Amino acid sequence: MNNRNELLNVLRTDPKSTNIPKLIKDVEAQTKVNLQEDLKLLEGVWELKWSSSKQPWLKQAPWLDNLQVLDPQRQRAVNLLKLRGSVGNIAVITVEAELTVDNDHRIGVKFVKGGWVGPTIVNGWRPKLLANVNQTFPAWLEITSLDDTLRICRGNAGTCFCLTKRSDLKIEDWIPSKK
Repeated sequence: MNNRNELLNVLRTDPKSTNIPKLIKDVEAQTKVNLQEDLKLLEGVWELKWSSSKQPWLKQAPWLDNLQVLDPQRQRAVNLLKLRGSVGNIAVITVEAELTVDNDHRIGVKFVKGGWVGPTIVNGWRPKLLANVNQTFPAWLEITSLDDTLRICRGNAGTCFCLTKRSDLKIEDWIPSKK
């Protein structure tokens, strides 16, 4: 089994495995990212499967969907925390961001609003209670491995993230088209 497949398998079956950091380094060493060519691969809904962070909201948990919705073509993103299951759409913690492609492997992130998003009510409309975010530091994600299923990245604070794409969820559910 190659390192990428082994990493995906461990993320799915044993997300607390101590082998994950080594597997991530192995996959990163075998990968060349070029966002000028592969920007479309970033697009979609990504689920956090592993993080080196000690912050609880940046960790994987079996009862929590920790999602990142990326729409790089429209320079928009949303981070979501929601309980798993049908109750999860009642109250979602969200942070909206603007994206820039800074170079071949780095995405700039400017957080703009954060708060609560409620369930879909009519024609895709969701009630929102959001406040502006006063981001006082530059934020970015260094994309170190990217394909149509797996993304590994490192944030400006040094945290490593490992995410898998969720084909069952749509960007439009969280980032509506501008009217």
